[in-house]
Amino acid sequence: MTASLIADLRRLVGEAAVIAPVEDRRWLADGTESAAVLGAAQAVVRPADADEVQRIVGYCLRHGVPLIPRGGGTGYAAGAVPFAEAIVLSLDRLRAVRSRHPETWSLAVEAGVTTAEVRRFAREDGLLFPPDPGAQEQSQIGGNVATNAGGPHCFKYGVTGRWVTAIEAVLGTGELVRVGSGLPKDVATLDLRALLVGSEGTLGVITAVWLRLMPEPAVRLPVLAVYPSAEQGASAVAQAMASGVVPAALEFLDRGAIAAARATYPGDLPDGAEFAVLAEADGTPAGAAAEQALIVELLRDGASSVVVADASTAAALWAWRDGVSLGVLARHGGKLSEDIVVPIDRLGEAVLGVRALGAEVGLETTSWGHAGDGNLHASFMFDRSDPVALARATEAAPRLFDLARSLGGSISGEHGVGRFKLEAARGLDPVTLGVQASIKRVFDPAGIMNPGAKIPL
Repeated sequence: MTASLIADLRRLVGEAAVIAPVEDRRWLADGTESAAVLGAAQAVVRPADADEVQRIVGYCLRHGVPLIPRGGGTGYAAGAVPFAEAIVLSLDRLRAVRSRHPETWSLAVEAGVTTAEVRRFAREDGLLFPPDPGAQEQSQIGGNVATNAGGPHCFKYGVTGRWVTAIEAVLGTGELVRVGSGLPKDVATLDLRALLVGSEGTLGVITAVWLRLMPEPAVRLPVLAVYPSAEQGASAVAQAMASGVVPAALEFLDRGAIAAARATYPGDLPDGAEFAVLAEADGTPAGAAAEQALIVELLRDGASSVVVADASTAAALWAWRDGVSLGVLARHGGKLSEDIVVPIDRLGEAVLGVRALGAEVGLETTSWGHAGDGNLHASFMFDRSDPVALARATEAAPRLFDLARSLGGSISGEHGVGRFKLEAARGLDPVTLGVQASIKRVFDPAGIMNPGAKIPL
Protein backbone atom coordinates (compact mmCIF):
# COMPACT_ATOMS: atom_id res chain seq x y z
CA MET A 1 0.00 0.00 0.00
CA THR A 2 2.93 2.35 0.60
CA ALA A 3 3.30 3.69 -2.96
CA SER A 4 -0.39 4.52 -3.33
CA LEU A 5 -0.47 5.94 0.23
CA ILE A 6 2.40 8.30 -0.53
CA ALA A 7 0.79 9.39 -3.79
CA ASP A 8 -2.51 10.07 -2.03
CA LEU A 9 -0.85 12.08 0.74
CA ARG A 10 1.02 14.20 -1.80
CA ARG A 11 -2.25 14.95 -3.60
CA LEU A 12 -3.76 16.05 -0.28
CA VAL A 13 -1.02 18.40 0.96
CA GLY A 14 1.52 18.82 -1.83
CA GLU A 15 4.71 17.06 -2.88
CA ALA A 16 7.04 19.01 -0.59
CA ALA A 17 4.99 18.33 2.53
CA VAL A 18 5.46 14.53 2.40
CA ILE A 19 8.73 12.82 3.29
CA ALA A 20 9.12 9.22 2.12
CA PRO A 21 11.02 7.05 2.63
CA VAL A 22 11.71 8.15 6.19
CA GLU A 23 15.43 7.86 6.92
CA ASP A 24 16.20 10.90 9.09
CA ARG A 25 16.33 9.84 12.75
CA ARG A 26 14.84 13.14 13.90
CA TRP A 27 11.39 11.87 12.84
CA LEU A 28 11.85 8.45 14.41
CA ALA A 29 13.20 9.12 17.91
CA ASP A 30 12.66 11.24 21.00
CA GLY A 31 14.44 11.65 24.33
CA THR A 32 14.45 7.87 24.74
CA GLU A 33 16.99 7.55 21.92
CA SER A 34 19.77 7.41 24.53
CA ALA A 35 18.16 4.14 25.63
CA ALA A 36 18.31 2.86 22.01
CA VAL A 37 14.62 3.45 21.21
CA LEU A 38 14.19 4.11 17.47
CA GLY A 39 11.03 3.76 15.37
CA ALA A 40 10.02 3.46 11.72
CA ALA A 41 7.27 5.00 9.59
CA GLN A 42 5.74 4.84 6.11
CA ALA A 43 5.91 8.61 5.71
CA VAL A 44 6.16 11.96 7.45
CA VAL A 45 3.47 14.50 6.58
CA ARG A 46 3.96 18.19 7.40
CA PRO A 47 0.63 20.02 6.99
CA ALA A 48 0.59 23.81 6.74
CA ASP A 49 -2.67 24.48 8.60
CA ALA A 50 -5.59 22.92 10.45
CA ASP A 51 -7.52 22.26 7.22
CA GLU A 52 -4.67 20.12 5.91
CA VAL A 53 -4.49 18.31 9.25
CA GLN A 54 -8.19 17.54 8.89
CA ARG A 55 -7.66 16.19 5.37
CA ILE A 56 -4.89 13.89 6.57
CA VAL A 57 -6.87 12.59 9.55
CA GLY A 58 -9.90 12.02 7.31
CA TYR A 59 -7.79 10.03 4.86
CA CYS A 60 -6.27 7.91 7.63
CA LEU A 61 -9.74 7.32 9.06
CA ARG A 62 -11.11 6.09 5.72
CA HIS A 63 -8.14 3.82 5.06
CA GLY A 64 -7.36 2.63 8.60
CA VAL A 65 -3.86 4.11 8.67
CA PRO A 66 -2.33 4.68 12.15
CA LEU A 67 -1.37 8.31 12.74
CA ILE A 68 1.31 9.56 15.16
CA PRO A 69 1.08 13.31 15.96
CA ARG A 70 4.51 14.82 16.59
CA GLY A 71 5.75 18.07 18.07
CA GLY A 72 9.41 18.79 18.81
CA GLY A 73 10.31 15.19 19.64
CA THR A 74 11.65 15.99 23.12
CA GLY A 75 9.52 13.52 25.08
CA TYR A 76 10.87 10.83 27.37
CA ALA A 77 8.09 8.25 27.06
CA ALA A 78 8.35 7.33 23.33
CA GLY A 79 4.87 8.77 22.81
CA ALA A 80 5.84 10.24 19.41
CA VAL A 81 8.09 7.36 18.32
CA PRO A 82 6.30 5.75 15.34
CA PHE A 83 6.04 2.15 14.19
CA ALA A 84 6.35 0.75 10.68
CA GLU A 85 2.67 0.82 9.64
CA ALA A 86 2.12 4.40 10.80
CA ILE A 87 2.58 7.83 9.32
CA VAL A 88 4.02 10.70 11.35
CA LEU A 89 1.99 13.90 11.34
CA SER A 90 4.41 16.70 12.20
CA LEU A 91 2.94 19.98 13.46
CA ASP A 92 6.15 21.96 12.96
CA ARG A 93 4.70 24.11 10.12
CA LEU A 94 1.70 25.28 12.17
CA ARG A 95 3.42 28.45 13.35
CA ALA A 96 0.83 31.24 13.25
CA VAL A 97 -0.04 33.55 16.13
CA ARG A 98 -3.84 33.54 16.11
CA SER A 99 -4.30 36.39 18.60
CA ARG A 100 -2.24 38.38 21.07
CA HIS A 101 -3.95 40.48 23.75
CA PRO A 102 -1.58 41.72 26.46
CA GLU A 103 -4.31 43.88 27.94
CA THR A 104 -6.30 40.74 28.83
CA TRP A 105 -3.23 38.56 29.52
CA SER A 106 -3.99 36.14 26.70
CA LEU A 107 -2.30 34.61 23.67
CA ALA A 108 -3.42 32.11 21.02
CA VAL A 109 -0.88 30.27 18.88
CA GLU A 110 -0.75 27.27 16.60
CA ALA A 111 0.66 23.99 17.80
CA GLY A 112 4.10 24.25 16.15
CA VAL A 113 5.17 27.42 17.98
CA THR A 114 8.00 26.52 20.35
CA THR A 115 7.85 26.91 24.11
CA ALA A 116 10.65 29.49 23.98
CA GLU A 117 8.69 31.57 21.47
CA VAL A 118 5.54 31.46 23.60
CA ARG A 119 7.54 32.69 26.58
CA ARG A 120 9.22 35.36 24.43
CA PHE A 121 5.87 36.66 23.15
CA ALA A 122 4.66 36.91 26.74
CA ARG A 123 7.87 38.60 27.91
CA GLU A 124 7.69 41.20 25.13
CA ASP A 125 4.29 42.20 26.51
CA GLY A 126 5.56 42.36 30.10
CA LEU A 127 3.85 39.05 30.89
CA LEU A 128 4.83 35.48 31.78
CA PHE A 129 3.84 32.03 30.56
CA PRO A 130 4.95 30.15 33.69
CA PRO A 131 5.34 26.49 32.56
CA ASP A 132 9.02 25.91 31.79
CA PRO A 133 9.69 22.32 30.68
CA GLY A 134 13.11 21.44 29.31
CA ALA A 135 14.30 21.81 25.71
CA GLN A 136 12.30 25.02 25.28
CA GLU A 137 13.93 25.91 21.97
CA GLN A 138 12.82 22.59 20.47
CA SER A 139 9.64 21.57 22.31
CA GLN A 140 6.40 22.85 20.80
CA ILE A 141 3.36 24.17 22.62
CA GLY A 142 1.05 21.58 21.06
CA GLY A 143 3.22 18.78 22.42
CA ASN A 144 3.44 20.48 25.81
CA VAL A 145 -0.36 20.59 26.01
CA ALA A 146 -0.67 17.02 24.72
CA THR A 147 1.62 15.80 27.52
CA ASN A 148 0.57 18.40 30.13
CA ALA A 149 4.24 19.26 30.53
CA GLY A 150 5.64 20.54 33.80
CA GLY A 151 8.93 22.13 34.84
CA PRO A 152 10.61 23.67 37.88
CA HIS A 153 8.27 26.65 38.30
CA CYS A 154 5.15 24.51 38.16
CA PHE A 155 5.44 24.08 41.93
CA LYS A 156 3.95 27.52 42.44
CA TYR A 157 2.26 28.13 39.10
CA GLY A 158 0.98 24.74 37.97
CA VAL A 159 1.56 22.55 34.92
CA THR A 160 0.74 23.52 31.33
CA GLY A 161 -2.93 22.56 31.47
CA ARG A 162 -3.62 25.16 34.14
CA TRP A 163 -2.79 27.89 31.60
CA VAL A 164 -4.82 26.52 28.67
CA THR A 165 -8.27 28.07 28.22
CA ALA A 166 -9.21 26.57 24.83
CA ILE A 167 -7.95 24.05 22.29
CA GLU A 168 -8.53 23.59 18.58
CA ALA A 169 -8.07 19.99 17.50
CA VAL A 170 -8.93 17.47 14.82
CA LEU A 171 -10.49 14.50 16.59
CA GLY A 172 -10.07 10.89 15.55
CA THR A 173 -13.57 11.22 14.00
CA GLY A 174 -12.10 13.65 11.46
CA GLU A 175 -13.97 16.62 12.92
CA LEU A 176 -12.25 19.98 13.56
CA VAL A 177 -13.43 21.32 16.91
CA ARG A 178 -12.66 24.03 19.42
CA VAL A 179 -13.19 23.04 23.04
CA GLY A 180 -13.10 25.58 25.84
CA SER A 181 -14.33 29.13 25.36
CA GLY A 182 -11.18 31.03 26.26
CA LEU A 183 -13.11 32.75 29.03
CA PRO A 184 -11.78 32.89 32.61
CA LYS A 185 -14.93 31.12 33.86
CA ASP A 186 -17.24 28.84 31.88
CA VAL A 187 -19.03 25.73 33.16
CA ALA A 188 -21.68 25.52 30.45
CA THR A 189 -20.34 22.22 29.09
CA LEU A 190 -18.31 19.22 30.18
CA ASP A 191 -14.61 20.09 30.28
CA LEU A 192 -13.55 18.46 27.02
CA ARG A 193 -10.51 20.75 27.02
CA ALA A 194 -9.21 18.91 30.08
CA LEU A 195 -9.60 15.56 28.31
CA LEU A 196 -7.37 16.69 25.44
CA VAL A 197 -4.75 18.11 27.82
CA GLY A 198 -2.37 15.26 28.57
CA SER A 199 -4.02 12.85 26.09
CA GLU A 200 -0.72 12.35 24.21
CA GLY A 201 -2.29 12.41 20.74
CA THR A 202 -4.59 9.47 21.44
CA LEU A 203 -7.86 11.40 21.07
CA GLY A 204 -7.01 13.96 18.40
CA VAL A 205 -4.41 16.28 16.91
CA ILE A 206 -4.03 19.62 18.69
CA THR A 207 -3.70 22.38 16.06
CA ALA A 208 -3.94 25.57 18.17
CA VAL A 209 -4.19 26.61 21.82
CA TRP A 210 -5.47 29.64 23.72
CA LEU A 211 -3.29 30.49 26.71
CA ARG A 212 -3.69 32.52 29.87
CA LEU A 213 -0.68 34.60 30.92
CA MET A 214 0.26 36.55 34.06
CA PRO A 215 2.35 39.62 34.93
CA GLU A 216 6.08 38.96 35.01
CA PRO A 217 7.49 39.00 38.57
CA ALA A 218 9.87 41.91 39.10
CA VAL A 219 12.70 39.78 40.52
CA ARG A 220 13.71 36.14 41.03
CA LEU A 221 15.98 35.30 43.95
CA PRO A 222 17.23 31.69 44.24
CA VAL A 223 18.71 29.87 47.23
CA LEU A 224 20.86 26.73 46.96
CA ALA A 225 21.31 24.60 50.08
CA VAL A 226 23.63 21.57 50.12
CA TYR A 227 23.38 18.71 52.65
CA PRO A 228 25.67 15.87 53.78
CA SER A 229 22.86 13.27 53.44
CA ALA A 230 19.70 12.67 51.46
CA GLU A 231 17.74 12.28 54.70
CA GLN A 232 18.74 15.76 55.89
CA GLY A 233 17.95 17.29 52.51
CA ALA A 234 14.53 15.63 52.31
CA SER A 235 13.81 16.73 55.88
CA ALA A 236 14.59 20.33 54.90
CA VAL A 237 12.18 20.08 51.97
CA ALA A 238 9.45 18.78 54.28
CA GLN A 239 10.13 21.59 56.76
CA ALA A 240 9.88 24.20 54.00
CA MET A 241 6.59 22.72 52.83
CA ALA A 242 5.16 22.62 56.35
CA SER A 243 5.98 26.30 56.90
CA GLY A 244 3.38 27.43 54.39
CA VAL A 245 5.83 29.40 52.27
CA VAL A 246 5.28 28.84 48.53
CA PRO A 247 8.53 29.29 46.60
CA ALA A 248 8.31 29.75 42.85
CA ALA A 249 10.40 26.57 42.55
CA LEU A 250 11.61 23.87 44.94
CA GLU A 251 14.07 21.54 43.20
CA PHE A 252 16.47 18.82 44.36
CA LEU A 253 19.56 16.96 43.20
CA ASP A 254 20.97 13.80 44.77
CA ARG A 255 24.68 13.00 44.92
CA GLY A 256 24.77 11.44 41.44
CA ALA A 257 23.23 14.52 39.84
CA ILE A 258 25.55 16.80 41.81
CA ALA A 259 28.56 14.81 40.63
CA ALA A 260 27.38 14.86 37.01
CA ALA A 261 26.78 18.63 37.05
CA ARG A 262 29.61 19.73 39.37
CA ALA A 263 31.89 20.89 36.54
CA THR A 264 29.35 23.45 35.28
CA TYR A 265 28.36 24.85 38.68
CA PRO A 266 29.05 28.63 38.79
CA GLY A 267 31.11 28.50 41.99
CA ASP A 268 32.30 25.89 44.47
CA LEU A 269 30.26 23.04 45.88
CA PRO A 270 31.36 21.48 49.19
CA ASP A 271 33.00 18.06 49.14
CA GLY A 272 30.77 15.23 50.28
CA ALA A 273 27.60 16.87 48.93
CA GLU A 274 24.88 14.22 49.01
CA PHE A 275 21.77 16.32 48.36
CA ALA A 276 21.03 19.85 47.15
CA VAL A 277 17.85 21.92 47.30
CA LEU A 278 17.32 24.82 44.89
CA ALA A 279 14.47 27.14 45.85
CA GLU A 280 13.42 30.48 44.43
CA ALA A 281 11.49 33.47 45.71
CA ASP A 282 9.88 35.80 43.20
CA GLY A 283 7.67 38.90 43.20
CA THR A 284 8.32 42.52 44.04
CA PRO A 285 11.88 43.38 45.14
CA ALA A 286 10.86 43.79 48.77
CA GLY A 287 8.50 40.82 48.83
CA ALA A 288 10.92 38.46 47.11
CA ALA A 289 13.79 39.52 49.39
CA ALA A 290 11.67 38.83 52.49
CA GLU A 291 10.60 35.45 51.15
CA GLN A 292 14.18 34.55 50.22
CA ALA A 293 15.31 35.33 53.78
CA LEU A 294 12.58 33.04 55.13
CA ILE A 295 13.59 30.25 52.73
CA VAL A 296 17.20 30.56 53.89
CA GLU A 297 16.13 30.07 57.50
CA LEU A 298 13.98 27.07 56.59
CA LEU A 299 16.75 25.35 54.61
CA ARG A 300 19.68 26.23 56.88
CA ASP A 301 19.09 23.47 59.43
CA GLY A 302 21.49 20.61 58.69
CA ALA A 303 22.95 22.25 55.59
CA SER A 304 26.69 22.22 54.98
CA SER A 305 26.37 25.20 52.63
CA VAL A 306 23.72 27.79 51.76
CA VAL A 307 24.20 30.05 48.73
CA VAL A 308 22.01 33.15 48.53
CA ALA A 309 21.87 34.44 44.95
CA ASP A 310 20.85 37.90 43.83
CA ALA A 311 19.20 39.00 40.59
CA SER A 312 22.57 39.19 38.80
CA THR A 313 23.56 35.59 39.59
CA ALA A 314 20.14 33.92 39.37
CA ALA A 315 20.40 33.22 35.63
CA ALA A 316 23.72 31.40 36.02
CA LEU A 317 22.31 29.23 38.79
CA TRP A 318 19.29 28.24 36.72
CA ALA A 319 21.42 27.60 33.66
CA TRP A 320 23.36 25.14 35.81
CA ARG A 321 20.16 23.44 36.97
CA ASP A 322 18.80 23.26 33.42
CA GLY A 323 21.97 21.46 32.32
CA VAL A 324 21.72 18.63 34.85
CA SER A 325 20.03 16.23 32.42
CA LEU A 326 22.79 16.70 29.84
CA GLY A 327 25.41 16.27 32.54
CA VAL A 328 23.84 12.99 33.62
CA LEU A 329 23.71 11.79 30.00
CA ALA A 330 27.35 12.73 29.46
CA ARG A 331 28.44 10.77 32.54
CA HIS A 332 28.53 7.47 30.62
CA GLY A 333 26.95 8.34 27.26
CA GLY A 334 23.52 6.85 27.91
CA LYS A 335 20.72 7.00 30.46
CA LEU A 336 17.27 5.59 31.03
CA SER A 337 15.13 8.02 33.03
CA GLU A 338 11.69 7.60 34.55
CA ASP A 339 9.76 10.47 36.11
CA ILE A 340 8.16 8.70 39.03
CA VAL A 341 6.24 10.74 41.60
CA VAL A 342 5.75 10.05 45.31
CA PRO A 343 4.15 11.84 48.27
CA ILE A 344 6.44 14.67 49.31
CA ASP A 345 7.04 13.20 52.75
CA ARG A 346 8.39 10.01 51.08
CA LEU A 347 10.89 11.82 48.84
CA GLY A 348 13.94 10.77 50.88
CA GLU A 349 12.84 7.13 50.83
CA ALA A 350 12.41 7.30 47.06
CA VAL A 351 15.89 8.75 46.51
CA LEU A 352 17.46 6.02 48.67
CA GLY A 353 15.29 3.39 46.99
CA VAL A 354 16.56 4.38 43.53
CA ARG A 355 20.12 4.21 44.83
CA ALA A 356 19.54 0.74 46.30
CA LEU A 357 18.00 -0.51 43.07
CA GLY A 358 21.04 0.67 41.13
CA ALA A 359 23.32 -1.22 43.50
CA GLU A 360 21.27 -4.39 42.99
CA VAL A 361 21.53 -4.30 39.20
CA GLY A 362 25.10 -3.01 39.08
CA LEU A 363 24.41 0.37 37.47
CA GLU A 364 25.13 3.90 38.61
CA THR A 365 21.91 5.76 39.36
CA THR A 366 20.84 9.28 40.15
CA SER A 367 17.70 11.23 40.98
CA TRP A 368 16.91 14.90 40.57
CA GLY A 369 13.77 16.89 39.90
CA HIS A 370 10.91 18.73 41.51
CA ALA A 371 11.04 18.26 45.27
CA GLY A 372 7.93 20.34 45.90
CA ASP A 373 5.91 18.01 43.68
CA GLY A 374 7.55 14.76 44.82
CA ASN A 375 8.62 14.24 41.19
CA LEU A 376 11.90 12.36 40.63
CA HIS A 377 13.78 11.94 37.37
CA ALA A 378 15.17 8.60 38.47
CA SER A 379 17.89 7.49 36.07
CA PHE A 380 20.14 4.55 35.30
CA MET A 381 23.40 5.66 33.68
CA PHE A 382 25.31 3.38 31.29
CA ASP A 383 27.52 3.17 28.21
CA ARG A 384 25.21 3.03 25.18
CA SER A 385 27.64 0.74 23.39
CA ASP A 386 27.31 -1.86 26.17
CA PRO A 387 24.28 -4.07 25.37
CA VAL A 388 24.50 -5.83 28.74
CA ALA A 389 24.24 -2.55 30.66
CA LEU A 390 21.35 -1.39 28.45
CA ALA A 391 19.52 -4.67 29.06
CA ARG A 392 20.00 -4.31 32.82
CA ALA A 393 18.57 -0.80 32.75
CA THR A 394 15.61 -1.84 30.61
CA GLU A 395 14.80 -4.79 32.85
CA ALA A 396 15.18 -2.73 36.02
CA ALA A 397 13.04 0.24 34.92
CA PRO A 398 9.69 -1.38 35.87
CA ARG A 399 11.03 -1.77 39.41
CA LEU A 400 11.13 2.02 39.64
CA PHE A 401 7.38 1.98 39.06
CA ASP A 402 6.99 -0.65 41.77
CA LEU A 403 9.04 1.57 44.10
CA ALA A 404 6.82 4.58 43.40
CA ARG A 405 3.62 2.62 43.97
CA SER A 406 4.96 1.09 47.18
CA LEU A 407 5.44 4.62 48.51
CA GLY A 408 1.94 5.69 47.52
CA GLY A 409 3.05 7.32 44.26
CA SER A 410 2.54 6.99 40.52
CA ILE A 411 4.47 5.95 37.42
CA SER A 412 4.63 9.44 35.88
CA GLY A 413 4.54 12.99 37.18
CA GLU A 414 4.99 14.94 33.93
CA HIS A 415 6.53 12.93 31.08
CA GLY A 416 3.43 10.85 30.41
CA VAL A 417 2.96 7.18 29.56
CA GLY A 418 3.67 7.03 25.82
CA ARG A 419 4.72 3.57 24.70
CA PHE A 420 7.52 3.21 27.21
CA LYS A 421 5.23 2.89 30.21
CA LEU A 422 2.18 1.27 28.65
CA GLU A 423 2.62 -2.04 30.44
CA ALA A 424 3.04 -0.25 33.76
CA ALA A 425 -0.18 1.69 33.08
CA ARG A 426 -2.05 -1.61 32.93
CA GLY A 427 -1.66 -1.68 36.70
CA LEU A 428 -4.46 0.88 37.07
CA ASP A 429 -7.73 -0.43 38.47
CA PRO A 430 -10.06 -2.05 35.90
CA VAL A 431 -12.79 0.59 36.24
CA THR A 432 -10.36 3.42 35.44
CA LEU A 433 -8.95 1.46 32.50
CA GLY A 434 -12.46 0.81 31.19
CA VAL A 435 -13.50 4.46 31.42
CA GLN A 436 -10.34 5.51 29.57
CA ALA A 437 -11.03 2.97 26.82
CA SER A 438 -14.62 4.21 26.49
CA ILE A 439 -13.48 7.82 26.12
CA LYS A 440 -10.93 6.73 23.52
CA ARG A 441 -13.67 5.05 21.47
CA VAL A 442 -15.82 8.20 21.48
CA PHE A 443 -13.01 10.49 20.31
CA ASP A 444 -11.26 7.94 18.07
CA PRO A 445 -13.72 5.18 17.07
CA ALA A 446 -11.39 3.63 14.46
CA GLY A 447 -8.41 3.59 16.83
CA ILE A 448 -6.07 5.39 14.42
CA MET A 449 -4.80 8.09 16.81
CA ASN A 450 -1.43 7.13 18.28
CA PRO A 451 -2.42 3.52 18.94
CA GLY A 452 -0.33 1.72 21.53
CA ALA A 453 0.36 4.89 23.51
CA LYS A 454 -1.02 6.25 26.80
CA ILE A 455 -4.20 4.16 27.06
CA PRO A 456 -3.92 0.39 27.59
CA LEU A 457 -6.52 -1.36 25.40
